[in-house]
Amino acid sequence: MKRGGQMAEGARGWGRRDLLRRGLLVVGGVGIGAGTSEAWWITHRRMPIAGGPASTTLGSGQQDVGSGALEVVWSVRTNQRLVALTFDDGPAPQWTPMVLDTLAQHRVPATFFMVGAQVRRHADVVRDRLAGHEVGNHSWEHRDLAELDAAEAYDDLRRSHDAITDLTGVPPALLRPPYGHLGGAVLHAAARLDYRLVLWSLQMVERQFPDDPAGHAQRMVNEVRPGTIVLGHDVGARRRLVALRGLTDMINGLRSRGYTFVTVSALLGAGVAATPTR
Repeated sequence: MKRGGQMAEGARGWGRRDLLRRGLLVVGGVGIGAGTSEAWWITHRRMPIAGGPASTTLGSGQQDVGSGALEVVWSVRTNQRLVALTFDDGPAPQWTPMVLDTLAQHRVPATFFMVGAQVRRHADVVRDRLAGHEVGNHSWEHRDLAELDAAEAYDDLRRSHDAITDLTGVPPALLRPPYGHLGGAVLHAAARLDYRLVLWSLQMVERQFPDDPAGHAQRMVNEVRPGTIVLGHDVGARRRLVALRGLTDMINGLRSRGYTFVTVSALLGAGVAATPTR
């Protein structure tokens, strides 16, 4: 569930305590507030994960689970004034071109977490327009992967993975599960595909600024901190146009504060992450 400026734990997803209870080792960052959280490393153990429809056995010997470790990132700790804009749920013809036009005008890179079925339907909307941007996997049809079993979650993500690879020529390396929900099936599938799991530390809050793009932009500018990952959408309810119409003001406001825009992978490369420990 996405609430306000950060991800709410629970609501079918798992928080840090839940991951620990279910036999996953989590080390690294400790906070999830905007601008304060770091990375968590989640290392698979050869044991079942209990609870709910996402139950599965990790590392059963029947499936390749990649490196056997996952990194879950909300934001990055850095002394540099860096921020990553991310946009979920596209592409689609009504708003994605508007976002790409604005980003191109201001020479801002962003990370788009795309839905595979949308990629298949609307590839022409973004074809040859993604240079300098990054594309991550956001599932095939935006189903809640935490409600699926391991095989279903993997098949869903693999299908989207292939669609994105066909479009961009580059296999996606990042996953943002729909609604930010983490479950055993999601973690298992992500490990098999060698993904880094990327959530967010600051969300665009269009509901709070109806018909006030400038006010919304100023709110976002005020709340960004070095290493923030900002969640936006280029598909969805019309209220989201408040954020998109204020995108230029947001970009200019953050640049006036000395911020540089980077993709998520560039942000991760520039960050100071906690060192995993046993």
